[in-house]
Amino acid sequence: MHLIDTHTHLDGFARRGELPAVLDRARAAGVTSMISIGTDSDDWALIRDLAVAHPGVVHFTVGLHPCSVRENWAAEVAQLEAFWVGAAAVAAHGAETEAGWKPALRPVALGECGLDRFHLPKDDPARAEQVFAWQMAAFAFQLELTKRLGCPLVVHSRGAFAETVAMIDVSGVDWTRVVFHCFSEGPDEMAELVKRGAFGSFTGVLTYKNAENVRASALAQGLERLMLETDAPYLTPVPHRGKPNEPAFMRHTADYAAGIFGVSVETLAAVTSKTARAFFGL
Repeated sequence: MHLIDTHTHLDGFARRGELPAVLDRARAAGVTSMISIGTDSDDWALIRDLAVAHPGVVHFTVGLHPCSVRENWAAEVAQLEAFWVGAAAVAAHGAETEAGWKPALRPVALGECGLDRFHLPKDDPARAEQVFAWQMAAFAFQLELTKRLGCPLVVHSRGAFAETVAMIDVSGVDWTRVVFHCFSEGPDEMAELVKRGAFGSFTGVLTYKNAENVRASALAQGLERLMLETDAPYLTPVPHRGKPNEPAFMRHTADYAAGIFGVSVETLAAVTSKTARAFFGL
């Protein structure tokens, strides 16, 4: 059985020297491949190097997370474009650059990026609106870059689903190459994605007792379009809820999802892995 964790954050494990053990536990649980997600310029090079060190096991993306958007967002996303252009150029020409790029180092998607109202300042409405305006500008830039690159897009949307969808609509980005990670909206919102051809990816929240709307959304999307993720170290599935998450724990989410869809975990793993490989070009 081969499961793919389509959204995890390995930088913390790597900085603490824990990654070898994390990868061993993942492999033992049947999680044989994972995508480490870029959120800030501070982690892009690190996760790229993890992909180099663990070819075929660790893949990576680069993007500016809405909660990483600050007043200097323009300088940050300018680095993002340089990162992508450098990787793409070397992938095309098959040679190293002065920055050390090699063909195998191309990201598999842009993101995560998007909009997040949940984490805006609660005690300063004016500041909150300023930060949200920066988020929208940074997201618009990354949407334009995604369109030019023709690459998959990993979207973060919390408390701003309608605004996020509207911005993607306007951008002209190919909706069939868009995934809303950690999908936690209801079936009506999922219907909006499905009719556009986009995907929703599901975390350990699927296993939570009070997450009926999330389970309904997964069923509304259907097994053939399902992707799974941990979002580690966050959103740990039952039975480890309350502890730090890691890729190995995706097996619990997969077992639970198999029950929802009425299939064996082996079937679920095969279907979700096929979808993930096709979407990210793995």
